[in-house]
Amino acid sequence: MNRRARLLISLGVVVVVAGVALPLSNALDSGQRVPKVAGDPHLVAASEVLQTSCADCHALEVARLPFYAHVPPASSIIAEDQRRAERWWRMRRAQLEGKEPFSGSDLGHMETALAAGEMPPAKYVVMHWGARLSSAERHTLHSWIYARRASRPEAQKMSAERRGEPIQPVVLPTDLNAAKVTLGERLYHDKRLSGDDSLSCASCHAIEKGGTDQAPVSTGIRGQRGPINAPTTMNASYALRQFWDGRARDLKEQAGGPVENPKEMGAKFAEVVAKLQQDETYVNQFAVVYPGSTISKDTITDAIAEFERSLVTPGAPFDRYLAGDDGAIGESARRGYATFKTAGCTECHTGPAAGGESFERFGIAADYVAARGNPTDADLGRFAVTHDERDRHSFKVPTLRNVEVTHPYFHDGSVATLDDAVRKMAKYQRGRALTNAEVSDVVEFLRSLTGTYRGKSVAKL
Repeated sequence: MNRRARLLISLGVVVVVAGVALPLSNALDSGQRVPKVAGDPHLVAASEVLQTSCADCHALEVARLPFYAHVPPASSIIAEDQRRAERWWRMRRAQLEGKEPFSGSDLGHMETALAAGEMPPAKYVVMHWGARLSSAERHTLHSWIYARRASRPEAQKMSAERRGEPIQPVVLPTDLNAAKVTLGERLYHDKRLSGDDSLSCASCHAIEKGGTDQAPVSTGIRGQRGPINAPTTMNASYALRQFWDGRARDLKEQAGGPVENPKEMGAKFAEVVAKLQQDETYVNQFAVVYPGSTISKDTITDAIAEFERSLVTPGAPFDRYLAGDDGAIGESARRGYATFKTAGCTECHTGPAAGGESFERFGIAADYVAARGNPTDADLGRFAVTHDERDRHSFKVPTLRNVEVTHPYFHDGSVATLDDAVRKMAKYQRGRALTNAEVSDVVEFLRSLTGTYRGKSVAKL
């Protein structure tokens, strides 16, 4: 038998073995990765589908790969699939177990993939026979996504036919402490919180500028320039954490950060407290709002946080549209919202704030930082907090509420106009080039997200 014949026979054996081993190994490997969840029947059914067809790449802590995943060249192919999948979207074991909720952004990622028929990719199906989603499984996931969105309290303000939309209306909180809000508002605008009495919270987060300073980066004490664009304080209460990198767990912790940052307000809380204690009005006001307590970092930041919780902006034209008023937004804005969804923007910009519910890598489809050049520590994003390489260049998704007045855009404040921001996001996040007409329509939709504050449009404060 010559060498060529032996080679052909060997290849034939490999094909036959693979033809038997692939489906057999995957059949043996299918099923639950975590204990069966209890409770919500939609989640129970969805968790089973996600574990069977998605977990091996998107939830590595519960991945259960077949034997050939460790054999070249399959090992390198699968490892690259997992790396790319985690950059795009990650699930956690606790979510599959029903112990932690899936966020609006999680639902957006799944919905976009289902609509585009992208998942599971063909290469994955070849390596994992039987992983392709059936029509019944797709229906299961769609039903769960709808039920999850419709169960949000804000969805009760929506018309029945629109409760499955990825964005919900902004709703005024009903549990605000009015006395704390009044005190917090005064503190928010008080320059005595800075080291030289030159800056207040409002210096970088001006209410009349949509909760921002409308500058690429903020200017701190003694004219020092900050490293990053100031995010809006309006609707910040909807965010999962605070700051671009999420280093503050809530509004109260965030309120304390800039005060003692030497490049921002440059003060010490002991000095701030001493100054405020010289103000009899403050002493009396704190005594009423915090009986039994004194003026302190804890009470100061608590009051500011309560005021910031009040900085929600309901009444946007798009919210009226969600409530069933078809005439609340024009034809261009409706087309823009359709493009916004089909382009995949609602993978990240979801919920009442149209953002703030997840951390996402900036530059999934193309490397934004490399293209812009001159990288800085501010570009590290969430990585600066977690030191997890997977979080490099990941940032908290900014809210799109009132976005027409919160320019310039992105964490580096490098983009001056909404048109340019839309084009760049389509390119770097979705790998798409939108037409001029599409961009114009999306911008009209974004303008429809401008709400009201104390009865006035945020664009006219």
